Amino acid sequence: MPNYGYHLARAKGAVTRRLYRSLLPVIARRQVKPAATLPFDVFSYSGESALPEQVASIRSFLKHAGRPEKFTVVSDGTYSASSIELLERLDSAVTVSNAGQWIPVGLPPEVYPYLTDHPTGKQLALIMSLPVERPVLYTDSDVLFFPGARDLAAVAEARGVPALYLADCQFAGDERLLRNAPERQNPVNTGLLMLFQKLDWSRSLERLSQLGGEPTFFTNQTMAHLTMHANGAAPFDQRKYILQLDDQFVYPDRYAGAAIALRHYVNPVRHKFWASLN
Repeated sequence: MPNYGYHLARAKGAVTRRLYRSLLPVIARRQVKPAATLPFDVFSYSGESALPEQVASIRSFLKHAGRPEKFTVVSDGTYSASSIELLERLDSAVTVSNAGQWIPVGLPPEVYPYLTDHPTGKQLALIMSLPVERPVLYTDSDVLFFPGARDLAAVAEARGVPALYLADCQFAGDERLLRNAPERQNPVNTGLLMLFQKLDWSRSLERLSQLGGEPTFFTNQTMAHLTMHANGAAPFDQRKYILQLDDQFVYPDRYAGAAIALRHYVNPVRHKFWASLN
């Protein structure tokens, strides 16, 4: 028997996304009143195909978390001039820069093709370059923020660890970079990171240099996973900072609501991003 709830949710998400994309020029003119002023910068990495999600994510962040001094969208190189103009019209804090401006220096020569040419390698290069002047929140474009995000200012002030990461609901990574089963534990998702200081990436860079084959989509996430644990990072509160797949095949979003700070709508549940737009 067909799963009508699941298919209806996907259809609703697709229709809502198309409508949102068609209304982007109008939406960009509707200013959001930020919830607060924040003591950290925000970075996101995306491209033209993710423009609707990026706009919705930024607006939800401003509404529920507040305005950082800088909200930098780092382009993978595909954003058009009109899309850049639209993004920068969302708020005075928003600017767009190119991924080529965020390549760390002094690394082994063999890692640079990955960091400069591969889509997720360019995302990793950005993360490795952060923070710059003050603490940084890195967020993917498919993260939607909710009223509980108002506590991000307090989270940023409580610096007991060098970084915080979004806990994944399962290990999703490049197994070739791991050396034993325990290294899979406490999986890190790169969709949301709070960085208080530059991290030591030497362990993951060594593993990348020894990789037998080409990097995959998840190589960057595995490198971040190894680096977070090597540096003593801690997870965000998993009751409020959500990455879950257990409601993939049902109609409602089991987690969206005023009590949570955010949800990362990874690909299997991406349609719920649009059903939960607030």
